[in-house]
Amino acid sequence: MAGKEATRQRHLNQDTDGQESTSVQAEAWKIRYETCWLHRRCSSLLHKDKQARKAGQLFSGLLAMNVVFLGCALISSMIFNRVAITLRDVGIFLSILKLLSLCWIIYYLLCTSRKPHAVLYRDSHAGPVWVQGSLVLFGACTILLHVFRIGYIISHIHCKSPLEILFPCTEIIFICIQTYLLWHHSKDCTQVQHNLTRCGLMLTMATDLLLWLLAVTNDSVHREIESALKGLVQNFPGNESSSCTCPNTTACLILQKGYVLLYPFNPEYCLIGSSMLYVMWKNVGRRIPPHHAIHAKPKFKLRGVIYGLVLGISTLFIGICIFMTYQIQATSSAPSQETLMLYYSYYIALLPMMTVGALAGTVIHGLEERELDTLKNPTRSLDVILLMGAALGQIGISYFSIVAIVATNPGDLLDRLSLTYAVSLIIQHITQNIFIIEGLHRQPLETTPPPGNKETEAKEGEKHENCDPRRVYPLEIRQELRRVSHTYRHTYGRLNWKRKALKEISIFLVLCNIILWIMPTFGMHPAFENGLEKSFYGYSTWFAIVNFGLPLGVFYRMHSIGGLLEVYVSS
Repeated sequence: MAGKEATRQRHLNQDTDGQESTSVQAEAWKIRYETCWLHRRCSSLLHKDKQARKAGQLFSGLLAMNVVFLGCALISSMIFNRVAITLRDVGIFLSILKLLSLCWIIYYLLCTSRKPHAVLYRDSHAGPVWVQGSLVLFGACTILLHVFRIGYIISHIHCKSPLEILFPCTEIIFICIQTYLLWHHSKDCTQVQHNLTRCGLMLTMATDLLLWLLAVTNDSVHREIESALKGLVQNFPGNESSSCTCPNTTACLILQKGYVLLYPFNPEYCLIGSSMLYVMWKNVGRRIPPHHAIHAKPKFKLRGVIYGLVLGISTLFIGICIFMTYQIQATSSAPSQETLMLYYSYYIALLPMMTVGALAGTVIHGLEERELDTLKNPTRSLDVILLMGAALGQIGISYFSIVAIVATNPGDLLDRLSLTYAVSLIIQHITQNIFIIEGLHRQPLETTPPPGNKETEAKEGEKHENCDPRRVYPLEIRQELRRVSHTYRHTYGRLNWKRKALKEISIFLVLCNIILWIMPTFGMHPAFENGLEKSFYGYSTWFAIVNFGLPLGVFYRMHSIGGLLEVYVSS
């Protein structure tokens, strides 16, 4: 009986094994077939997705390029032939672009962003706090500028067309809605309606770039007339009359001063808006991995920063005193030679200090144990491009000044100070760019101990919880624990020293860049008053060089402040 039972059980096992093997073979064949089909299908879809993304970027980029070229042709024609193309024609063209951009922005806010699965990912690096804060600040100042402009046009209604009031009104609406879009949706990685979103973003970015170009050209014309006629006659291209005198009233003077004071914020807002729109355009259709999307950012704290903060506040206070002295003399008459020498002396003393600080920070970056952040990041790539591109403004002006000073071989003290200032400015821009770019490409420094030390602390915590506190460990274990503790304190102490030095350098450079941003932004432009370059290159050529480079220089200082704050926070 036992033998028969064993035989029957063996047959049952064989039948079961046969069925399992058959099912396993069928399942394996099925899995191989599905895997092979999915592999072919997914690779084909990925390839098509990449091709569609490149095609959409190409088409939207060509759209923006053609719009910008057409706008540049109109603005250039207005400058060189004020009879055929007037400021009113350019204003009508830009108003059409602003209305088209507003239509897309409203559609995006009300329809695209509310679709299911429209925004599955958000770029944590896009639209940092300092960029959004600068956007709102400059946007508010630009809106106030256009309010002054509307009042100024109304006060000169006898020699200006009422149609000119329409242009600042449309720009106020455009700035408000665009600022709302960039404040709430600058981090979006849109996953629906890719081509429409890309074209809308490129059209809006092209509009901002043309508004920036118009602001730069209008600024150059305004300053040329102000320097030539001392503000007695206002002459704008596109007016029916060749001269439009300002009535001698208090309200007119307030409007004029407010317009001149707030004017630099207009091109700055356009540049910031263009950069944020470009990041949104790069993020359309982008899929961010989960480990990259969830990223805890360190907070900004001034704890432990003393020397850099004190030195930076001192340079900021001295710079404000020099700026006020310059402005007081500039309002009454042209700045004296002593004021210009004081300005150049301040820069010559400050720029080498900033250069030494940036070089020291770069050396500390090389000694650090932090790894490079090699993940693809459109925001960081754009930061580097803007940093290098904006630096070309002041570097270009400096090289033109060096050529003019060396070619004329002057013996004046002011010209020698100007030459030293130009050389120092070039070196400072290069060293600061290297320091910021190195810091942006480093992974954030954790404030907690390294992973190995965390594990050691966890083990020690478990050991202390499970063991009797009155227990006495052997001598070998106590010596080993003492050695590990000493090694950890030594390593972490060196890490703190590097971290503290980077924070001191970063906060010092932040405060220095703030004062270097305040001076040209609020009307301190000695390059217009120094007559050597003007006589060497000619009046119109030198004004074109300076007015193209100065807005880029102002934008560079503001962008450097943001980059240095990121370096400070990540240190």
